[in-house]
Amino acid sequence: MTLVEYGDYECPYCGEAYPIVKQIQERMGEQLRFVFRNFPISTAHPHAEFAAEAAEAAAAQDRFWEMHDQLYEHQQRLRVDDLRSYAQAIALDLELFDKELEEHVHADRVHEDFLSGVRSGVNGTPTFFINGVRHDDAYEFETLLAALNGSIGVGG
Repeated sequence: MTLVEYGDYECPYCGEAYPIVKQIQERMGEQLRFVFRNFPISTAHPHAEFAAEAAEAAAAQDRFWEMHDQLYEHQQRLRVDDLRSYAQAIALDLELFDKELEEHVHADRVHEDFLSGVRSGVNGTPTFFINGVRHDDAYEFETLLAALNGSIGVGG
């Protein structure tokens, strides 16, 4: 079973969805594969794109999920100094992290995720897909869990 979220680190609705997704991951365990795709809405969230680049820089050091969690758990603090302190907190190579952010090494990856979302009909965040099918219902815990459980056996 695969749950894909197109999200924006500065989006308050994504911030609300974050602990719900965590609960679902805990509940479903190995039955669930969770995939996060960057969909920074820069016009509304000025720090979202750079935060997504920071997450991808962490991914390059095998620490994506740790940075992802830091970004959502400190969503109101996404300035460059904040990103660097999160990188330090999760024991990244800071010199490499700084260099990659400064050179926008991961901007293409973020842009690819965004375009993938656009092609899939994503027009806001968070947008969820369950086994490739867009989930257009609410993303409260019980609703999302029921949708995931309902899709077992339907391609999952």
